[in-house]
Amino acid sequence: MRTPIKVLFVCTGNSARSQMAEGFARHFGGGQVEAHSAGVEPSRMNPFAVAVMREKGIDISGQYSKAFDETLARRMDLVVTVCGHANETCPVLPPEVKRLHWPLEDPAALQGTDTEVLTKFREIRDQIEARIVGLLQVLP
Repeated sequence: MRTPIKVLFVCTGNSARSQMAEGFARHFGGGQVEAHSAGVEPSRMNPFAVAVMREKGIDISGQYSKAFDETLARRMDLVVTVCGHANETCPVLPPEVKRLHWPLEDPAALQGTDTEVLTKFREIRDQIEARIVGLLQVLP
């Protein structure tokens, strides 16, 4: 069995987008991906993120918001930033650590009813799922 690919998903608060990405990578990675997530300004898990992932049969309720750790990032094979702020503040990493940027809208920034917010979270969740599936197809 080969060594899992180590991936770190980074966003500002590590409350939604990066958490959903971590959950999808673990779910679809089948043991071939060691997924982590972090925030440059960690906050708390967003309950809407937990709810929309549960709709997909993925439980991320045990995950929690973590601070970006440069030492951990340097041990990754791939670091994926999922928002502009994280992309701008992520430090320069060694050349062997590949970087991707996925400019995903922040669903938590939407002001509206719970139904409107859930709709936005589902939209972003589905974008993340598609990106994770695509990523896993091209990983070595």
